[in-house]
This record gives sequence, C-alpha cells and structure tokens, in this order.
Amino acid sequence: MTSYSLRSASPAKTRADAVVVGVVAGQEGPRLCDAAADVTAAYGRRLRPFLSTMGVTGKAGEAVKAPTRDEVNAPLLVFVGLGEDPSDPVAVRRAAGVAARGVANAASVALALPSDTPELVAAVVEGHRLGGYTFTAYKSTKPEAGEPNDVVVLTPLARRAEAAEALERAQVLADAVTLARDWVNTPPRDCTPPLLAELVSAAHKEVTKGRGAPKVQLEVFDHEQLADMGCGGILSVGNSSASPSRLVKLTWAPKDAVTHLALVGKGVTFDSGGLTIKPSSSMLNMKGDMAGAANVVAATLAIARLGLPVKVTAYAPMAENMVSGTATRPGDVITMRNGTTVEIANTDAEGRMLLGDALALAVEEGPDVVVDIATLTGHMQLALGDKVGAVMGTDDQVPAVLAAGVAAGEQHWHMPIPEEMAERISSSKVADLLQHDWVRWGGGLYASAFLREFTGGLPWAHLDIAGKEINTGSPYGHVPAGATGFGVTTLVEYARSLATSAG
Repeated sequence: MTSYSLRSASPAKTRADAVVVGVVAGQEGPRLCDAAADVTAAYGRRLRPFLSTMGVTGKAGEAVKAPTRDEVNAPLLVFVGLGEDPSDPVAVRRAAGVAARGVANAASVALALPSDTPELVAAVVEGHRLGGYTFTAYKSTKPEAGEPNDVVVLTPLARRAEAAEALERAQVLADAVTLARDWVNTPPRDCTPPLLAELVSAAHKEVTKGRGAPKVQLEVFDHEQLADMGCGGILSVGNSSASPSRLVKLTWAPKDAVTHLALVGKGVTFDSGGLTIKPSSSMLNMKGDMAGAANVVAATLAIARLGLPVKVTAYAPMAENMVSGTATRPGDVITMRNGTTVEIANTDAEGRMLLGDALALAVEEGPDVVVDIATLTGHMQLALGDKVGAVMGTDDQVPAVLAAGVAAGEQHWHMPIPEEMAERISSSKVADLLQHDWVRWGGGLYASAFLREFTGGLPWAHLDIAGKEINTGSPYGHVPAGATGFGVTTLVEYARSLATSAG
C-alpha cells in the first residue's frame, strides 16, 4: 500500500522517480504554482518556451510528462493543470487525481501542488489516492503498473500538527470512497444481499478491531426477521429472488454526541426491473443500484474513524429485484413498516419501497435529522447528467447538504417537491399511496414526495445520485472509470457540519 508523508523540501532538489508540479493557466500564458517556485527558478528564462514546446497550458485535466537534465533532481517532471485558481481545493483535488494516473509506473513520487493550507494538503492526498484507484480483482492478468511505494506532499506546513491531521483525515475519506467503489464494482453474482451483508460485516470488523478503535454496533436482519418486523416494502422487492433480502444497521454513538443523524441508503444489488422488466441495455450497470447502501455504510465507518461527535444510525436495506413466480405484480398492495398501504404500479420503481421501510425504521429511533441517498430515478439523470446529484427535502436541510457537497468537491443541485406531487402519490383507488404513476414528467420529484411520507415530518434530505454511481466514460479528475463513490464525502462533510453547528 502506498505510504503518504509530508515534507518541506524543495521540489527541484527532491529525490524521487517523478516530481509533479502544478501549472496555473492565465491570459499571459501558463506558470508554475508557488509550490514549484524553485523549479521555475531552475529553468529560468527557458521555462516559458519549454512549456510552450511541450504544449503545456495549465488547463484542468492536463498532464504532460517531460524528461529532465540537471534542472531537477528527478528523471521525470509531470506538469498537471490547475486551471486559473490554484487556491481552489476542488481544482487541486482533481489535479492530484490526474497526476496519480500520469505517473502510475513511478515507485516514488513528489507532489509540488498548492498545499499551503490544511484544506489543500487534504485535497492533494485525497485526490491522489482516489485518482490512482483501480479495480483488478477479476483480472486474470494484473496490470504491471502498480501504486507507488512512497508519495511525498511537498508543503510548507510539513511540521504543523494541523497538516498531519489533514493528511490523516484525507486518508480516512479516501478509504471510505474506495470501500464503496469496491462494492459497487463487484459483479452482482458475488454481491447478492447476503453476500453484501457479509462484506459490510468484514469491513465493520476491520474498522473496529484493536485497542482504541471506534465502537460501532452492527446488526444484520434476515428475511424472516424482516417479515416479523413488518417490512413489506423490502420484501416486496426481494421475494422474487433466490437470494433473500437483508437489512444492515450500524450505530455510532459517541458519548460526546451533540446531535443524532439517521442515514438511509438504497441497496438493490441487481435490478432487472422485476415484472416491469428493463430493456437489456439498461441492465448492464444495475450492479450499481446498491450504491446508496454502500455509501451510507462507508460514510458511517468514516465518521466513526474520524471521531465526529454525532450519533449516527445507518440503515442499508438490501434486496435483489428479479423475475420469478413469486415476484410482486403491478396492482398488488403492500403494507409498509409504518402501516401505510401502497399500490404497486411499476415494479421497476422498487427503490422507494426499500427506502420507505428503512426510513420508517430510522424515524422510530427519534433522530434529529434524516438523510437518504439512492440511485433512485432515471429522471434525475436525464435532468442533471452524470456528474451532478439532486437534493430535495426540507428547507432547513437542503442548503446544508449542498454546502457539504461544495466542501467535499461533489456537485449537487436543489430540486423541488411541488405541491401537486402530494395529489399524484395519493391517487390510488385502493391504497393509501400509489407507488408510481405513468405521467411522463416529474418522476424524480414524484419519488421524493413518496419518500417524504415515511420521514415522520422530521428534518430530512434526499439525495438522488442515479447515473453518478458508475462512470461509464474515461477517467477525469480524481474519478476513475467504473464505480465513483459519489456521495460518500458529501455525507461525511454533512455530519461534520452538524457537529460544528451544534457545538
């Protein structure tokens, strides 16, 4: 595993296989960031024409390799673009991710990126860790390029306690995102509800073992227990599968907790659509339909490792939506955990059924605030694309979640829950709620209004991350191809903001 450390050494004199320097774009041409000032001095007047010859512009996403002679005490320089604002942690995080992929063969790397604040130190470490992520568990031939053994962040804060704390915090966040990515990348045959519950149990054991480890309670409820608990929503989805449903609950309850946060994440381990079956092309990435569950588990373990003074109860309902003789039918009426009856109209709108039960359970715990996250609706992917998540909920919580996303470097957008949605979800002739209707527009807003019925009137936010859980294109910034872990850092930052505001 790669070792990260801080050093105040000069980048031009640092011994490493590769030195990464940040480049700032500007109207007068590119320039090296302040962290690489001595590299600028070493090249002198030759730097500008050299950068021009190499095609370096400083634009975000750029990575240009250049061999060195006697200017730098390393055989390779890698210029990475920062854009126009080198003080922006988001830009630095993304540049560090690009750098990780640009020097995959180097055993030792020195990073001369903006790092003169603890926030920027964290951005460099987190970005480099996440940008270099690969998932090779199912590759018969492993790639020759591996992670570097040593990565040094060159920073003037190297001997400051707050910088060391920032590095440790970034490592915890990167671990959490990596954990969620690994689970989402795992093929659905190997990540059924029982197997995912086992993966969660193994991760919980790893985090809580040893002296001084955080104390996080783990409970796993099986199919029979869910039936006894009246979780008809979860079972209505999972009854069609040979792999029985599960519900995982994690509880982090520090003695100094200043507030109580409930987290709920959708865990559909594979979604065929059920009897309302999906087109075959739409099933390819349905292994990622459990990303919400992966995110809340990973975020809760990270919150515990960071020791945040926030009580967290996390619920991860898990089911596989398949087709069989026991599948739920359109027209069936399901009784949810809180006694609400729901008429099924579309078995491919299954996530809200899991979340409804889990939200009801969360509300019974009496939390101060509830947040759920799910790959819920294709409508939100159509509306916001594959890089921006949707946030809906009560007026007191949506701004806080959006602010947490900014701090985490993840993009979210506030979407409304119009008044008319209450009428639409109550339009069933035979039950309290209609699970889905066939009006073409506003499906994501309809789904959030449906979920609101299970929040007990508590402060609440709903994150719809459909399309953000798997990057089907090329890597960008600190995001690889495949599973992204989108949402994990937003949840952790949101918990941090609760601790700060309540404290």
